[in-house]
Amino acid sequence: MAWLVAGLGNPGERYANTRHNIGSMVAMVMAERSSERFRKVRFIPLDVAEVRVDDDAVYLATSHRYMNEAGPSYASFAKKRDVGAGHLIAVHDDIDLAFGALKVKLGGSSAGHNGLKSLQSALGTPEFLRVRLGVGRPPGRQDAADFVLDPFAKREQADVDVLIEEAADAALSLVREGLVATQDRYNRGGADS
Repeated sequence: MAWLVAGLGNPGERYANTRHNIGSMVAMVMAERSSERFRKVRFIPLDVAEVRVDDDAVYLATSHRYMNEAGPSYASFAKKRDVGAGHLIAVHDDIDLAFGALKVKLGGSSAGHNGLKSLQSALGTPEFLRVRLGVGRPPGRQDAADFVLDPFAKREQADVDVLIEEAADAALSLVREGLVATQDRYNRGGADS
């Protein structure tokens, strides 16, 4: 059985440590844990590392395209590797969750998240798994789009590191134990909940 972990984010150094890139950071941590390297996929603008989880192939992917146009890349790779929507795990930032919160779910709306919109459109269904990582709401009147493109504050970094590790564990748990067991174990509120 094959799985795809889509670490949503934007390409390039400019965005590497921003809130919007936390999904990519999770995919990178998962590859590092298995000492696997990302490789460019031919004809699809993705970098992919393959890890084994028990008897399953798990593809960890980050896109070369900006988040709002990356959906077709993930969908194309999933089709090529025969990964159904129910085995696609989108890992992404979520401003509707308190900072530090982690929620795992199946399906639902995009809630204005451009990466999810693009993925839903390309897959033709919202019925894929999501590991949602709370980055909190923008302070004051700051625009949400600007907020997610800012790096995490230094004071947040230790909590972010823990969140990334737990999200990686949750993604592996989805493969090994399924949705309900993973939700029971990993769903939690954030620092201010």
